Amino acid sequence: MKHPVDVHVGKRIRHRRWMNGTTQQQLAEAVGIKFQQIQKYETGMNRVSASRLWDIAKVLGVEISFFFEGLDAEPNPNANASDMPGDILTDKEALELLRSYYAIPENQRRRLFDLARVLSEAA
Repeated sequence: MKHPVDVHVGKRIRHRRWMNGTTQQQLAEAVGIKFQQIQKYETGMNRVSASRLWDIAKVLGVEISFFFEGLDAEPNPNANASDMPGDILTDKEALELLRSYYAIPENQRRRLFDLARVLSEAA
């Protein structure tokens, strides 16, 4: 049975890898393992050892704490469940939007963010 922490860490690995535009094969080669192992990490099927997580963090350019962010987050009782997928990190459209958003220069990104906020409040 998958442990929720292993599943969370795996999702964060997949999220960061995807945001970097890194394939499973590229990540696997960089840390010296087979891509199938990365698949198992990302699904939470296999637990990532501390030393392997250290290597993955270095390759993906994040601190180890990145993989544990949001683990203690309580669900928001005011959120409308139909507004967002249960796990935003598994939604390809949301990830593609995030990648595109961060490709925009910061000053334009801020204006886009403000526009999105105004539109969502008007909806």
